[in-house]
Amino acid sequence: MLKVEQLRARRQNVFYGWWIVGAGIGVQVLLTGLLMQAFGVYVSVLQADFGWSKTALSGAFSLQRIESGILGPAQGWLLTRFGPRNVMRFGIVMFGVGFLLFSQVNDLLQFYLVFMIMAVGASLGGFMAVITALVNWFDRRRSTAMGIAYTGLSLGGLVVPLVAWSLDSLGWRTTAVISGVLVLTLGLPLTQLIRTRPEDYGEYPDGIDPAMRRRAHATESDEPEAAPEPEFTAREALRTRAFWFISLGHGVAVLMVSAVMVHLVLDLNEELGYSLQTAALIVALMTLLQTAGQVGGGFLGDRFNKRLMLTATMIGHGSAIIVLAFATNFAMVLFFAVVHGLAWGVRGPILHSYRAECFGRESFAQVLGFSSMIVMFGMTLGPLFAGFLADRTGDYQLAFVILGVIACLGSLLFAFATKPTPPSAQPVEPLAPLPAMPGSEPSLQP
Repeated sequence: MLKVEQLRARRQNVFYGWWIVGAGIGVQVLLTGLLMQAFGVYVSVLQADFGWSKTALSGAFSLQRIESGILGPAQGWLLTRFGPRNVMRFGIVMFGVGFLLFSQVNDLLQFYLVFMIMAVGASLGGFMAVITALVNWFDRRRSTAMGIAYTGLSLGGLVVPLVAWSLDSLGWRTTAVISGVLVLTLGLPLTQLIRTRPEDYGEYPDGIDPAMRRRAHATESDEPEAAPEPEFTAREALRTRAFWFISLGHGVAVLMVSAVMVHLVLDLNEELGYSLQTAALIVALMTLLQTAGQVGGGFLGDRFNKRLMLTATMIGHGSAIIVLAFATNFAMVLFFAVVHGLAWGVRGPILHSYRAECFGRESFAQVLGFSSMIVMFGMTLGPLFAGFLADRTGDYQLAFVILGVIACLGSLLFAFATKPTPPSAQPVEPLAPLPAMPGSEPSLQP
């Protein structure tokens, strides 16, 4: 009898998909820790150095998201055409060189232009390419693999206190140079570990031959085998309700998340009176909990209803930022960090795993690319909206309350984002019979 344990015993080495997970973690730590998570700390320093407004600085972050959304469909095509490794390698070089140019910035226009270079590099070199590779290398353990890989996004937050120390001790220009060198010397070797499809290397998703897994399942279980994953083209996915509801729900989530990434440190520092170092430690605590949520969420996502879990995380996002809006003590700030961090962590891997579950892996990069055009509006508007209201009202309370309510309402998008019917299962209209020729007799032969 062929048992699953025997199938696993045949793999004497670690399944290569886990090496891709490890490389993805390292790349995400560099991209998010040195810039995305640390952007709020840079905002505080640049505002003090140049006197630029919160809205102007938020505009750079939002411009990056516009670029990411516009680039999305093209990036999806590039990933499908050239593979994640080649695209990531080019992006890492752009990102590292962008940091070196950033160290020479002297006015707002230069800052915007250089930030765009860094933004394009971060988009090509990071998240989307890693997720595309993992969708191909994992099936049954996809959420778990994504959850572990996603920890790179949150672990990057642990770098924020180091960036804050460097900004205070060495200055932002020296910090930018050091960051650029680290990206080039560490990021490029990590991209070498990325591979596109397991079938190209004699492997299979999860490391198990599907035919052998079916035989083992048939001999060991009376439960029906899971239905094969659907395969939608990008055009077919765009015609489904699930694509739009998932994309809009994702956009609503990052509307709030992007506002927090840019303005949390300023709110804690200027409005609540915490020092820059303390604010950075709160960010680090939040991202530690985000890490726990990513690993736990990935594990649970492979076992429970992903759509309902996504709905719950949106309610968590909304309630957390509303509490932060009215925070008067450290306990309320702590509540925000815990709930927001966990909700953010759980949502990430489950969202992309559910998207792959709905539309399959063959056109996943292109489906995700088109979705990013919708998501970009959330990432773009969030920081601008919060910065605009803070400049007008003098604090972040009204902005955070509105964002919290929107996030809670956005939970309904995921609640109704049910899986679409696969194209192969959709009914096909039968062709009408041809009219009989005049004078012909119907045949009686079979």
